[in-house]
Amino acid sequence: MEFSHLDDQGNVHMVDVGAKVSSRRRARAEGSILMRKSVLNAIANTAMPKGDVLQTARIAGLMAAKRTAELIPLCHSVPLTHAALDFVLDETGSALHCTSQVETFAQTGVEMEALTAVQIALLTIYDMCKSADRAMRITNVRLLEKSGGRSGTWRAT
Repeated sequence: MEFSHLDDQGNVHMVDVGAKVSSRRRARAEGSILMRKSVLNAIANTAMPKGDVLQTARIAGLMAAKRTAELIPLCHSVPLTHAALDFVLDETGSALHCTSQVETFAQTGVEMEALTAVQIALLTIYDMCKSADRAMRITNVRLLEKSGGRSGTWRAT
């Protein structure tokens, strides 16, 4: 499968998806941010000085999914039909887990949009909580599954 194209001068171009058939495409991604338990508790109780961390991170992740093509070179602009982010507070692991789901009906997939949504949501959490814990770690960001298009369904093991 061709992912980029070099012309005779060695210039890179976006992959031509013009001949691909539009279909329903979906991608899910996940990631986590590890932090001190006191910060996790403050997030759970909406007691961080910058406000409601989870709602702000959710909005940031959704905005990022919609603007992925502006952030990542050679990434196609894809009209999203659905995007959602969910958070799970893990007291035992002192972590906050984020999962995104992004959908479209288009000629190319939304894996990058799902991954970007998770990354930006987690970065927003870091930004809103860094005054309380600069040692937070964003970790385990990965694609969980993608479906649609010629290659069909793929799921992480």
